[in-house]
Amino acid sequence: MKKEHVEQIQKAIKAIEERQIDNIFFVACGGSMASLSTGEYFISKDTAVPAFVYTSNEFIHRSPRALGENSLVILRSHSGETPETVEASSFARKKGALTIAISMEVESPLCQNAEYILHYNYKDGSDAIDGELGIFYTLLFRILKLITDNEKYKRAEKQLENLGSLIEKNQEKFKKAADQFGRKNKREKLIYTMASGVYYHQAYSFTSCLLMEMLWINSNAIHAGEFFHGPFEVTDYDVPFLLVVGEGPSTPLDLRALDFAEKFSDKVEVVDIRELDYDGIDPDLKEYFGSALSGSVLRLYADGLAEHTGHPLSVRRYMWKMDY
Repeated sequence: MKKEHVEQIQKAIKAIEERQIDNIFFVACGGSMASLSTGEYFISKDTAVPAFVYTSNEFIHRSPRALGENSLVILRSHSGETPETVEASSFARKKGALTIAISMEVESPLCQNAEYILHYNYKDGSDAIDGELGIFYTLLFRILKLITDNEKYKRAEKQLENLGSLIEKNQEKFKKAADQFGRKNKREKLIYTMASGVYYHQAYSFTSCLLMEMLWINSNAIHAGEFFHGPFEVTDYDVPFLLVVGEGPSTPLDLRALDFAEKFSDKVEVVDIRELDYDGIDPDLKEYFGSALSGSVLRLYADGLAEHTGHPLSVRRYMWKMDY
């Protein structure tokens, strides 16, 4: 990891160590919120510290009563310019919370607003440990180690050194299936996604940011545990589903939903996280790394759709083109 990133993370952790933290808020919008939701999942699952995820604007307008001087607020914006997230940073500081901003732009308004900055490199040839995943997961493992003093998070941080090679290996492994998915579904106007546990956040990101925002395909992210409480009524032979089977305690929820969907739909695509290449990762750490790797794999499925529909992922109608 680059020296600047090591120092930024050390400063942020030292600040956390030096004050009482009663709760943790993860605040962002869109794909950034989905990424931070991984933090909320593992903090809630592995510790007794209350953790919450908010979309930035609601964080401000709802004004959670628990937010205060003993709160840690972690914010993220890729550009550092998302207005709602910039305002959320200011709002959190006014409440006395400790704020950490994660962005690729250190001179951005978000980073200027927050007390501590975590910068990540993006598409510049840097190793994955210095990218958005490496930086955030290093911070997350350090926080989990600080709260629980469990040695497994130290092992997890060490094994993040494998992240770059694992991303490459798994993208190669799923590349053909993703291309075939794009070919088969190139004329679909609606594709549902489904997942549970920490992977539900990936389904949400795939739905909102890739299918709806970038590809203009109607979609909805269905929680596998909620599938049988309403959504399963839309299942039919010609209804497409992309279902993520996770690596972790919620796998039975995914398998139950998959079993039903495959009985009644001829268009079920399965991304099985249990089949990822986990070379160099300890068995008890698979859930952490599965969640880290799943996004780069799912991105291939969007690339497949873009290739076969002739609709580039960069095309927008409204975003960044007008005031809204």
